[in-house]
Amino acid sequence: MMSKRILSVVLFFVCQLTWSQDAVSLSESTKYEGLFDFFYDEKKDKVYLKVKTLEKEFLYVNALSQGIGSNDIGIDRGQLGNGVVVKFHKVGNKLLLLQPNQWFRGITDNMQEKNSIEEAFAKSVLFGFEIEQETGGSFLVDITDFLIRDAHGVSARLKQGKQGSYTLDKGRSGINLERTRAFPKNIEFDVLLTFTGEAVGREIKSVSPDASAVTVYQHHSFVELPDEGYVPRSYDVRSGGYPMTYLDYASPVNEPIEKRFIYRHRLEKKDKNAARSEAVEPIIYYLDPGTPEPVRSALLEGASWWNQAFEAAGYENAFQVAMLPEDADPMDLRYNVIQWVHRSTRGWSYGGSISDPRTGEIIKGHVSLGSLRIRQDFMIALALQSAYKSTEAKDDFAMQLALARIRQLSAHEVGHTLGFAHNFAASTTNRASVMDYPHPWIKLKDGSLDFSEAYAVGIGEWDKIIVKYAYEEFPVNEYQELQKLLDDAFLSGFRYISDADARAKGGSHAYAHLWDNGNDIVEELNSVMKVRKYAMDHFSLDNIRSKEPYSKLEDVFVPLYFYHRYQTEAVSKMIGGWDYSFSVKSGTSQEMRQVAPEKQREALEELMKTISVENLVIPESLLPLFPPRAISYGRSRESFKSNLGVNFDPFAAAATASSHTFRLLLHPERTSRLILGQSLDKDQLSFEELLDVLYENTFKKEHKNGYVTQIQNVINEQFLQDLFDLLSDEKVYFQVKAIGLGKLTEWSSMLTSGNKKDDAQGLEQYLKRQIDTFIKDPTSRTSSNILEIPDGSPIGMDSFE
Repeated sequence: MMSKRILSVVLFFVCQLTWSQDAVSLSESTKYEGLFDFFYDEKKDKVYLKVKTLEKEFLYVNALSQGIGSNDIGIDRGQLGNGVVVKFHKVGNKLLLLQPNQWFRGITDNMQEKNSIEEAFAKSVLFGFEIEQETGGSFLVDITDFLIRDAHGVSARLKQGKQGSYTLDKGRSGINLERTRAFPKNIEFDVLLTFTGEAVGREIKSVSPDASAVTVYQHHSFVELPDEGYVPRSYDVRSGGYPMTYLDYASPVNEPIEKRFIYRHRLEKKDKNAARSEAVEPIIYYLDPGTPEPVRSALLEGASWWNQAFEAAGYENAFQVAMLPEDADPMDLRYNVIQWVHRSTRGWSYGGSISDPRTGEIIKGHVSLGSLRIRQDFMIALALQSAYKSTEAKDDFAMQLALARIRQLSAHEVGHTLGFAHNFAASTTNRASVMDYPHPWIKLKDGSLDFSEAYAVGIGEWDKIIVKYAYEEFPVNEYQELQKLLDDAFLSGFRYISDADARAKGGSHAYAHLWDNGNDIVEELNSVMKVRKYAMDHFSLDNIRSKEPYSKLEDVFVPLYFYHRYQTEAVSKMIGGWDYSFSVKSGTSQEMRQVAPEKQREALEELMKTISVENLVIPESLLPLFPPRAISYGRSRESFKSNLGVNFDPFAAAATASSHTFRLLLHPERTSRLILGQSLDKDQLSFEELLDVLYENTFKKEHKNGYVTQIQNVINEQFLQDLFDLLSDEKVYFQVKAIGLGKLTEWSSMLTSGNKKDDAQGLEQYLKRQIDTFIKDPTSRTSSNILEIPDGSPIGMDSFE
């Protein structure tokens, strides 16, 4: 009996020894030594990870090292995923990659209380790995399936974008060793992923050599978390930063449970008592070497502007910009990177970052700049001023304008990765921030266009304030010093208003807008219209190069014809607009108030120029320059729309431009604010007055020229259609509907007065029938077939510019 037991024990240990030796053979594998050691078995195309310590937290990040190249789909080269805290947790013969819950916390020394909070909320297991070998307390696991998976959600994004249903084909996927590396504080894995399926979307077909097999490269990073030397800084709604938030359930009952801190890089002075000092470790951003000249120099210069702000905050050379070393990978989380990203169509740029979810400390800033943006600014300049009157191109003014914009764009996107939000009110305080969206500021001077101040140069005064708030060191009384900094800033006249308040449709702040200029926005709209008229009067074949097709001339004309669109949006926000600030108790604040009645009426008068037939009619002399599009030069989403098939449609252009203004003024939220505003102040602009002004500037206008008269008819009909859309909107105040229907009834009775020519009488009868039909049943209205204004601006914060 005893001998059988001994034999069983011996056999058990032999089996165990055989398992530990033969389960995984690493003799022919390539070993990588770093934060975690790992091995790559080329024959099996497998990656084995050695885990020496359990329960130790680290940062996991997924990203895309190579993308699809479509702005609409949005799966870009260099796109970062989320950074999450994880740890390896052993259960039986498995290691689980466990993500603790960072949103619900208990900041307390009472371990029982801390545990009760931790146990109350869910955790997430991201992946499970069977233990292949265990040696001396270290565990070897196969992480191949974890790496070769759709961690970035590519298939879901394609399906959501209506491009088709795709699944990961592991047989066409594998480890990309060229970008798989190990370092003492991080390890980097790169994998080739192929998604197969049936393509249905135009966008995926336009960028894939074979849309049934779409291949991207996904990147995984395991990164050591920062040490505990970082000190978080409190968030203030006036600070211009982004809030990092979590709930601390150990907070006393008389204190807020939600904690807010700003996102920022770690930066410390070498000499904390010096007014100015070098940094212990400067913040360095690296530029993608794939960026060509002269764009490369412009991006380096623009990004480096931020050092002006850090100098104002007491640092010397604390912010630096350099070229990315040849042996460095832009996806390596040790490098802050400015990456030059190509897409098939023009689109947004954006600044993203990876931060420590525990504290808000920014670990990596990553800027993606769309390469086609510079070409749009170049085209705007060419639309404003002819550059090709002779065989020798004289377009350097256009190149300089485009490079000036690229400098500003570089500074803007780097600003996001430093922790700063948009400030869309900066344009009304002497262009105080690169965190605004700038429109080229072109002036008509001495009978010609002046491009010299198209874009601001250098960091803005507001930017110096937000850098001081985020990064300046205060040896004593930090909270009081930060409050004084913000109080003094707003007492000096600075404004800070961000995204939702600034949007043309829905935003109510009268002095925060996108792509505008001028401390006086109404006066600037007047200037913009003069520049537009001058450029249209001088538009000719000389606006394109010799031998280029006329179709290119039409493309160049688009940004000129709609040159006023953004300043129009800005001025429209004066109508029913409010002036306010993000206020805090006991701090400098501005009482919320309506825009003065006289200011609203002044704005409305200027806006009427944007629906005036004199400004919207395309001169007959220009029409021969826009023949049907040449083969291979078809229309795109940045082209004029047409109801004439292949022919250029000047009526549609006028309808589109006028509708842009009508829909801004007749926006449901804006018109409802007019009702509220006048109820609070009877002298305010009313919705009824707005309709009267619009009617006077449409139906009451008469012209002798037949072409101009028909353009006016198009504008009139568009006004009705946009008003119908407003009055049939479910969200609008019922008072808006009552006033609108009353005005339509009044106008219907005024039509067909009997003293017009037959053709005009027939048109009025048509419009009267439209009005009467709508009045009978507004609920039966379906939205009008709108000719959308061509794409112009990049997408803003809603899609993360």
